[in-house]
Amino acid sequence: MAERDGPLKGVRVVACSTAQAGTVPYMLMADLGAEVIKIEVPEGGDNSRGSTVLPGFPSTYFETNNRGVKSLTLNLKSPEGRDILKKLIARADIFGQNFRPGAAEKNGFGYDELRQVNPRLVYVSVSGYGPKGPHADLPGTDSMAQALGGIAQAYATPGQKLKTGIVSVADETCAILAFGGALAALTYARATGIGQKVDCSLLGGQIRLMGWTLTTAMWRERDPVTGQARITGTSERPGISASFADRDGKPFVFQLNGNRAWRTAMTALGLSAALEAAGFGDLGAVVADEERRATLLRRLDELFAAGPREDWVARLRGADIVAAPINTLVEASSDPDVLANGYVTEIDYPKYGKRLKVHGSPWQFSETPARIGIAPELGADTDGVLAGLGYTAAQIAELRQRKII
Repeated sequence: MAERDGPLKGVRVVACSTAQAGTVPYMLMADLGAEVIKIEVPEGGDNSRGSTVLPGFPSTYFETNNRGVKSLTLNLKSPEGRDILKKLIARADIFGQNFRPGAAEKNGFGYDELRQVNPRLVYVSVSGYGPKGPHADLPGTDSMAQALGGIAQAYATPGQKLKTGIVSVADETCAILAFGGALAALTYARATGIGQKVDCSLLGGQIRLMGWTLTTAMWRERDPVTGQARITGTSERPGISASFADRDGKPFVFQLNGNRAWRTAMTALGLSAALEAAGFGDLGAVVADEERRATLLRRLDELFAAGPREDWVARLRGADIVAAPINTLVEASSDPDVLANGYVTEIDYPKYGKRLKVHGSPWQFSETPARIGIAPELGADTDGVLAGLGYTAAQIAELRQRKII
């Protein structure tokens, strides 16, 4: 059967973006069949091409964030370069940039200028803090947004210093929201012929990621208690969402609500008699008593340390209780559900003579499946893109000689 086009077939994107939050939205679009032209500076290209380069491998950073796109080198500080950009914009659906606030306008490709070229254009701008506020003109990074957005506290361990995580959750969250916002605006543009600017920020994405927990904190006007193990709820509807370590120190988590589920879980685990004898047959009876909660958690630590986590998780899942091993990143990449659903897959890198594990697609489309590509070499598509705009081989050679491309 011939490969089918992706769901974004026919969508044209031009991106003057670097780093992660500014590139991932368009990489996701490329996965789904959009034509994405990435604008890079001549000679050096996107600085992240040199980030996290392992011997014998491409850049993990650049590859993850730019696969499937086309690379066009273009000097946007030159009039000729900006003229080429505007020719691309005239036929584009979406334009994306994540320059420091004000830089795009200063260099001639702000929203007000580009909308004159293409009134249907969806213009996506990614910033650190958002377009308004006292720090709108400052640059932003993932750690800055994690620090401001609350996630450092949400994952804090009592008694330990607060810190931001090594996984770029602020960048990635912003990127996914920019992806959705761009397609929402594109839907409107196609229905009405009216484009618009879509502003997204690292901070805004991180606030959204805090979800209902932030709502609870705002309504209570009190921060939540953090920690690895929790017994929550009321005596009538108690709950537990806690992590424990097995005999080899391997962690796992389970979560349940209600005394019935508590008794079901403890019976499945073979721990019911021991807990009943210790006075913990009723989970609701310990909710309001901090000392009893701590005692129960210590007792569970002792019991789970007697067996392997594979057995504990299997028993809980067999009783229809939510449970899972706490994977490391490497373990997550080989998790059977991750692999079965194609969330991680393998593709060939002919230049390096390797077949490597990469992110798959987080979506599964029944009729228009995603296609996973690789990142382009710097300027690999320059000649083809310019030829598509009507430039001759001689004109392209002259532009290259003058370092416009």
